[in-house]
Amino acid sequence: MHKVKMSRREIIRGLAAGTVFPIAAGCAENAALGRSQLMLVSDQQVAQMSAQAWQEALQSEPISRDPAMNARVRRVGDRIVRASGMSQYDWEYVVFDSDQQNAWTLPGGKVAFYRGILETMENDDQVATVMGHEAAHVAGRHAAERASQQMAAGVGLGLAAVAMDGADSENAQQWAGILGMGVTFGVLLPFSRRHELEADRIGVDYMMGANYDPRQALRFWQAKAAQNQRQTVELLSTHPSDATRIAALEEHLRRRGYSV
Repeated sequence: MHKVKMSRREIIRGLAAGTVFPIAAGCAENAALGRSQLMLVSDQQVAQMSAQAWQEALQSEPISRDPAMNARVRRVGDRIVRASGMSQYDWEYVVFDSDQQNAWTLPGGKVAFYRGILETMENDDQVATVMGHEAAHVAGRHAAERASQQMAAGVGLGLAAVAMDGADSENAQQWAGILGMGVTFGVLLPFSRRHELEADRIGVDYMMGANYDPRQALRFWQAKAAQNQRQTVELLSTHPSDATRIAALEEHLRRRGYSV
């Protein structure tokens, strides 16, 4: 790809007109979320990055050969996928042979569980809690939205740097650092917390559709909260605090007619 050289004035004029970085044109409605999203990356770009990351993970992480554990993840995953209606993706599941208590998903239906988290789950309903949460990230297109937010934030910081470059202030770099922190704490981290709460809510709905007990989601997250010895300050975390997550989940279950 050829690089286009432009002056500062041309860049600022182009951004203001929406010709260099068409942010306004990148908004899309998401039915699963019930809101619009900023989308500055194409589905093809996301699919390519996802496929590469999936292959790298499969090559770098030890894969569990436990037949019961793998069958459990596939069984629960298939039910959640049917409930979600996302049969257009080629869903793949893997269990990594690690004590790590974690699970993650990539766009396109690539789901990874770690042995460590599966060993803490009391029943299939709790497996469905995490599976539904991960499937909800796919439905919410959260990875693409996060990338788009980071791109938009990068453009904002670039404009700030352009505006301050050559200015009379001796503290231009210091201000750039402060602006960078403001973007992180004010936009990127809270947006990630929003994604997690959305995934909790939608994931519980998928559990209901798959005939799992959604109250087990609350039990699972309460157990995780009790396990956490040190609470991370929510301002500095990409995930909501345990108290915030549990309160939001309780409220959603009540709205769905469950007593908690």
